[in-house]
Amino acid sequence: MQGPGRVRGTGAGLRQGGRGDKAAGVWSDGVHDSVRSHSRPALSATALVLPPDRRQSPTALGVQRGVRRLLAELGHATIPEFTLANGRRADVIALGGCGRLAIVEIKSSVADFRADRKWPEYRDFCDRFYFAVPPEMPVGILPEEAGLIVADAFGAEILREPDAHPLAPARRKAVTLRFAHVAAGLLHALADPGAIREGAL
Repeated sequence: MQGPGRVRGTGAGLRQGGRGDKAAGVWSDGVHDSVRSHSRPALSATALVLPPDRRQSPTALGVQRGVRRLLAELGHATIPEFTLANGRRADVIALGGCGRLAIVEIKSSVADFRADRKWPEYRDFCDRFYFAVPPEMPVGILPEEAGLIVADAFGAEILREPDAHPLAPARRKAVTLRFAHVAAGLLHALADPGAIREGAL
């Protein structure tokens, strides 16, 4: 932990090896940080403001933010609340530069986990599947075959990597195309909020 209530992101440590050697092979796409930073357009924090997702508890929203910060450090683009072809909604889906896909399911409490046992249905749409939980949640009840991330609103840390189950090429293409379509739609909504009200999005 880094200060009270903060989880330290492990991006640099994973890329450099050490305790996160296995994770480095999962999350790092072999792109040097300087190249990655120059390939991203400059963004204005004041210009890009999405409304809060009021379906989520404050704890879940904090975990989501920490997870997305960590994955961004590791060179992945993420989308929250991503609807899959089977109708399930992934809390966070991540796309790496090499095309690998990961889904992160957020559980804010033991009761939250026990109330929803549909997580195996996400595995058909990603190469790796993770649970993300707040630091105070007991993790012994979570399935060991799934990856484990501990996160709060300030950052996250990967504690366990899951077994890989690579997607078939056709499924990978379908999920990636939908990722691109949804991401473009979100950018359109940010640039033209009226399009949502008028039914164009």
